Amino acid sequence: MPSLTHTLELFQLPFMQRALMGGILTGLMGGLMGSFTILRQLSFFSDALGHSALLGISLGLLLGMNPSSVLLPFAVVFALGVTYLLERTRLWTDALLNIVYSSSLAIGVILLTFVGQYRGGINNILFGDILAVRQGDLVVGSILLVACVVYVGLTLRSQILLTLHEPLAVARGISASAHRTTFIVLLALVVGTSIQAIGVLLISAFVVIPACAARLLSHSFTGYVILSALLGALGAVLGMVISAAFNLPSGPAIVTMQLAIFLVAIVLPRTKLSAV
Repeated sequence: MPSLTHTLELFQLPFMQRALMGGILTGLMGGLMGSFTILRQLSFFSDALGHSALLGISLGLLLGMNPSSVLLPFAVVFALGVTYLLERTRLWTDALLNIVYSSSLAIGVILLTFVGQYRGGINNILFGDILAVRQGDLVVGSILLVACVVYVGLTLRSQILLTLHEPLAVARGISASAHRTTFIVLLALVVGTSIQAIGVLLISAFVVIPACAARLLSHSFTGYVILSALLGALGAVLGMVISAAFNLPSGPAIVTMQLAIFLVAIVLPRTKLSAV
């Protein structure tokens, strides 16, 4: 059994401190954006974004570029392209997203066969490697978190109305299209920055689980959004501690801790969410 002293000593190392800070940042962002994602029934969209990240990473490697520098712009372009397809076709949303994320994953794997040996390892792509977080990643994450908080804070009433009753929001003069596009771009950036820590296969759960747990525990919409972000961060911290203590992969450990929080939320008394 690992000792508490040994675990605490690990978090005195600079790379572990960066990993912990990266987990907190991504947890806050994932929970914040996830709170709107599940109510707008976009959880499958975040899954498609996560799977498409493999295609973006493969393109970066094939072009001889740093995958991290390619991933964010690719995620934004990909998200906007999917949004365009959803608006222009008459296909069911889940069917189109299934086509998109399955085909992007298939193409990404095919492209990886032309890259040769990837020093980062395919497991790090699929399941994340938060220990590889650098100082620059923390800066990008901090800026993106501030952008998400500012956007949600300044447009909270519009976001609530768009989430709960979009036709009424449009009738009141709120631009649903502009808000939808902005939200999708921010969600794409959050998913793109979280891929390194959580991995391609787990990113959707990372966004969805804290929001679902917060939904079961919240009395008001504002409290729900805040609690979702906090639970995302809490799951990341607990996951990092468990990962360090038992030498487990960080991404799966974080998602497992978020699942534990969700299971606790299930057994607690249910609450009714109000638009306040």
